[in-house]
Amino acid sequence: MKVLLVCSSGGHFKGLQQLRSFWENYDRVWVSFNTATTQAALNEETVYWAYSPTNRNFPNLLRNLYLAFKVIRETKPDLIVSTGAGVAVPFLIMGKLFGSQTVFIESVTRIHTLSLSARLVLPFLSLLYVQWPQLQARYPQAELISPQES
Repeated sequence: MKVLLVCSSGGHFKGLQQLRSFWENYDRVWVSFNTATTQAALNEETVYWAYSPTNRNFPNLLRNLYLAFKVIRETKPDLIVSTGAGVAVPFLIMGKLFGSQTVFIESVTRIHTLSLSARLVLPFLSLLYVQWPQLQARYPQAELISPQES
């Protein structure tokens, strides 16, 4: 199985790194922002660097949409997994259009409402994971995982 792991840097990257036991045995490709932390952690991985910032930046949205098209067309992932944030949107939408399974893992900090990224990609998701029962109550299609399991 080919897995595409997509996240911004910082806490979203740390969250996806914590899922190493899931993705380490698969053929994988990363998309993240080029920072000292991501460079060091991904120095032996296949990585495509996304354009930042993503918030309220239409040119970077277009750049990341083109990057998503290019990366997904070249790598043909079976599964795209993201912990957010804005960079996830073009990749999950494009991935669904190309026939990949798409998974979004909402941040543990989101207790009552989904993030904007999660709300935007919701129609394109194969699976949404949330980490609080209060959030699952608002989005019953979401799968609940406890923070200790993520």
